Amino acid sequence: MAAAAALWQPREEGLREICALLEEHISPNSDQSRILQQLQHYNQLPDFNNYLVFILAHAEGKSLEVRQAAGLLLKNNLRATFSSLSSSYRQYIKSELLPCLGASDRTIRSTVGTVISVLVQLERVAGWPELLQVLAQCLASNDFIHMEGAMDAIYKICEDIPEELDVDAPGLSERPINIFMPRLLQFFQSPHAILRKLSLGSINQFIVAMPAALFMSMDQYLQGLFHLARDPSADVRKLVCSAFVQLIEVRPSFLEPHLRNVIEFILQANKDPDDEVALQACEFWSAYCDGTLPPDGLRDYLPHLIPVLLSNMAYAEDDEALFDAEEDESFPDRDQDLKPRFHSSRFHGSDITEDDEDTVNVWNLRKSSAAGLDILSIVFGDAILPTLMPLIQIPPTSRVKVTEKDSEATASPSSFSSSISCTVDLSLSISYQKLSLTSDASWKEREAAVLAIGAIAEGCINGLYPHLPEIVKFLIPLFDDKFPLIRSISCWTLSRFSKFIIQACILSLNIGENDGYEQFDQILMGLLRRILDTNKRVQEAACSAFATLEEEAGEELTPRLEIILQHLLCAYGKYQRRNLHILYDAIGTLADAVGSELNQPKYLEILMPPLIAKWQQLTNSDKDLFPLLECFTSIAQDNVITNESQEPSYPTCIDRSVGVSAYDFSLGPGFSQFAEPVFQRCVGLIQIQQLAKVDHATAGVQYDKEFIVCSLDLLSGLAEGLGGGVESLAHWLPASSQLVVSSQSALKLVANSLSACEPPAAPSWTLAQCEASLALAVTSAEALGVATSYASSPLCLLTYIELQLSELVAKSNLRDLLLQCCMDQAADIRQSALALLGDLAKVCPTHLYPRLADFLRVAAEQLNIAAIKEAVSVANNACWAIGELAVQVHQEIAPIVLTVVSSLAHILQNGKGLNKSLLENSAITIGRLAWICPELVAPHAEHFIQSWCTTLCMIRDDYEKEDAFRGLCAIVRANPSGIVNSLGYLCKAVASWHEIRSQDLHNEISQVLNGYKQMLGNGTWEQWVSTLEPAEVQKLSKFGV
Repeated sequence: MAAAAALWQPREEGLREICALLEEHISPNSDQSRILQQLQHYNQLPDFNNYLVFILAHAEGKSLEVRQAAGLLLKNNLRATFSSLSSSYRQYIKSELLPCLGASDRTIRSTVGTVISVLVQLERVAGWPELLQVLAQCLASNDFIHMEGAMDAIYKICEDIPEELDVDAPGLSERPINIFMPRLLQFFQSPHAILRKLSLGSINQFIVAMPAALFMSMDQYLQGLFHLARDPSADVRKLVCSAFVQLIEVRPSFLEPHLRNVIEFILQANKDPDDEVALQACEFWSAYCDGTLPPDGLRDYLPHLIPVLLSNMAYAEDDEALFDAEEDESFPDRDQDLKPRFHSSRFHGSDITEDDEDTVNVWNLRKSSAAGLDILSIVFGDAILPTLMPLIQIPPTSRVKVTEKDSEATASPSSFSSSISCTVDLSLSISYQKLSLTSDASWKEREAAVLAIGAIAEGCINGLYPHLPEIVKFLIPLFDDKFPLIRSISCWTLSRFSKFIIQACILSLNIGENDGYEQFDQILMGLLRRILDTNKRVQEAACSAFATLEEEAGEELTPRLEIILQHLLCAYGKYQRRNLHILYDAIGTLADAVGSELNQPKYLEILMPPLIAKWQQLTNSDKDLFPLLECFTSIAQDNVITNESQEPSYPTCIDRSVGVSAYDFSLGPGFSQFAEPVFQRCVGLIQIQQLAKVDHATAGVQYDKEFIVCSLDLLSGLAEGLGGGVESLAHWLPASSQLVVSSQSALKLVANSLSACEPPAAPSWTLAQCEASLALAVTSAEALGVATSYASSPLCLLTYIELQLSELVAKSNLRDLLLQCCMDQAADIRQSALALLGDLAKVCPTHLYPRLADFLRVAAEQLNIAAIKEAVSVANNACWAIGELAVQVHQEIAPIVLTVVSSLAHILQNGKGLNKSLLENSAITIGRLAWICPELVAPHAEHFIQSWCTTLCMIRDDYEKEDAFRGLCAIVRANPSGIVNSLGYLCKAVASWHEIRSQDLHNEISQVLNGYKQMLGNGTWEQWVSTLEPAEVQKLSKFGV
């Protein structure tokens, strides 16, 4: 390395220029854009990084800030350009860094450690054997500076790539961690706090991987932890807590013999005067409850732990929320107030969960304590109430009966009252009665008590449910408390009980009482008042709480729908950007909750004009379009629900293969009047972003894939909302017609009675004919005194809205843009694009025909093994889209059938750990392909029939499952002998049906089973049947076998 140093020397002029530029760079008043351009220019010089490392190592006449800036710039440059550097320059940089481990200034040593860690990431340990030798020498020395410099570098390596220290390294007889571990453990006894901190922090990075060096030293490590538990340094105590948290999560067996000591230490650390230590200690309780150790190990400590958690749930004096709560709506939003958005691409399935939006907020001791109390309530149930309820005193005249044993596994709200072991008298005068405090000085304690009630809402509901009316009655006045944070937490806490409040409301109405409904209405109106609060924090909490209530209440909101819309749109006029995003979500959730009830002119006139005005106001580069796009998606689309009581019908204008059981529209066709401008804007956004991806200057905007994803999802919502089946219009028919819509003839009868004439055959209608028929239907209905809406003539309306969407697609270049999106490098764009492909296949497949072969090829490519590993959700949507295309384009699907079936069979045969929806969609799509092309699929069925039938058993009864079984029957007819060895699996799949609504399919399955019974003879058939469960045999009897 000395030779490398001798080969290169900096030029004085270049050194001065770069140092001057770095000085400008760290100056707060400099022109940063100009400086960045100059730095980019210098980056073109092959030896620029040599100058940077020289300044870091040798520019002692310059300020530490300049030298540090050189080091950090070097770090970033190495990440981007290291592979292109010549070997001599690489060696020079390394040779200059190693001596700096002993630099006199800690800032320089720390910066060097950061650069060293990056180099290890780039070249690995094997690429820099000299580093390990120097680190070992520094650790073995008794010189504090060298030991601290080496430990800083080791800590950063352990933090970034700990696995690199647990590999065989050239020039060393042992793995690096084996060499370093004894010395790191020795540093636990060091008089220097920084060495204790760095050594403990380094070892903690190996707890999950548990290399042999740590496993063999576990006893010494645990002894060291207990020694450091009393360390005067808060940083060290925090790392001790972190170690115990990690061990209880991944290696609880090591702590089990010492569990009492660990819990007692953590309990004390939870009260540490340093909030960071207390926060890390608080994480232990959730980790313990989520782990594998029996909960009884913690039970005895609940009376000590719960008061600590409750105390820590009060706002700290320096909590940022206290300052934010002072801002009313007159204060403009700051950029940092706007949470980052993470749009979830459209997914066809049921097992994708949404990210918790709160994860972007600052995690602190208050939130961790509330989370700890939450999980304690889930694990121990009502057993925590005897300790908690006297502390918060709610309500002041109640008596809550709880059992000492853990009852949450078997108890229910209705059965809880019979389980009585001890009684807690909540009327006791206890000095810590937080909710009974009324002075302004005690508001934080009251707020923490309300938070605690919300935290236990799920876990302790068995004990709280009998007293829910009293709890709600006590909390409702807090909506109007003088303190904004009490108003906001009251909204959240009541939202946590939403499901149970709605249950009580429905139960009350069913038994002819109004108490439950009156309380629900009080909560509803209270939240609406707080939505219009002048405090921005309260607005946010109320809007979020109302969205939660909407999800649970559903149609119970209908009587108050006009008032709800008036409040939401009033808020729309006063909210600033941050809360406006939350309001969009509440509006979208309302559309999902009440469905077709929104489809009335008086509601549309309130809801749509302000949203459309905002839509037109925002530019194509404004990210405030994202939440508005999502809101429109919820409004436009229809939501499929299963109507178990009604058998579906398949009118002639709907292909039977894609009929649905029932739909619950949001606006659906009511949104159709807004469809064209929304459709065109979405297509335009996609087109602009595709251009920006290759030439942002010409596009006039910076590329942002979120615009494409949101636009694709809204187009899917339009396709779904405007292109549903005729059955979905049954909900819209006038009640006065007194007609039961259960068949094609009934639908035609209603259509005829309203339009006063027989409409032409649906396939021949034009937009003009549909509009005329609709107008005539409305006129006729008005003349008869029948209330009408957009759905007055179901058949012509259905064709109208489908033709409208079809015409929009035909007039646009959406097809070509969609194909580009299906091939995009970004997985979330492909995911949403394939979802739209499937939705368009259901509504206007003819417009896909010119590029059908390309769409099928691209979708099929998403199903290979590598693609599934890269993006399983993309594969899921591709699989679903292919199935939807198959039932529309029929034999046009043939060229890809074998390729797709081969991929899907592999998925079913290797389904362990895979996404449930991908498995179900794979089974459905195989069935649809087999139904359309049985001659292609049947010869290969014996290779996947067992895993296919096993997956079919998992699918709920619906029209998609019917399609799959039609394919199964088609395969059996084409290749009965190929299935016979798997007859037991086929029978189990058939037995998985609760009810087959299609009589034709029922008959087909009956023919298949009886055919095998005749082919095999009674003896062999009975042998097969004997392998089934009695319940399965009983279900097969419905098919006459």
